[in-house]
Amino acid sequence: MPDFTEKQGQYLAFIYNYTKINARPPAEADIQRYFRVTPPTVHQMILTLEQKGFIRRIPRQARTIKILLPPEQLPYLK
Repeated sequence: MPDFTEKQGQYLAFIYNYTKINARPPAEADIQRYFRVTPPTVHQMILTLEQKGFIRRIPRQARTIKILLPPEQLPYLK
């Protein structure tokens, strides 16, 4: 199993489910609304997930987050 915290797992699960439902990845604003956190909080989490190798994205380009883990390794979204 990947080594992510519960909160990181929820972010990953949200990104995965949002992408599956909407056929495009979420913007940071979508993540912010869902988790009810500030923009810097979301951005720092995205950077952390990218640094740990859980996601890939294109910096300064909207909606480019891609989950690099298989779906069966992601937790359920609470």
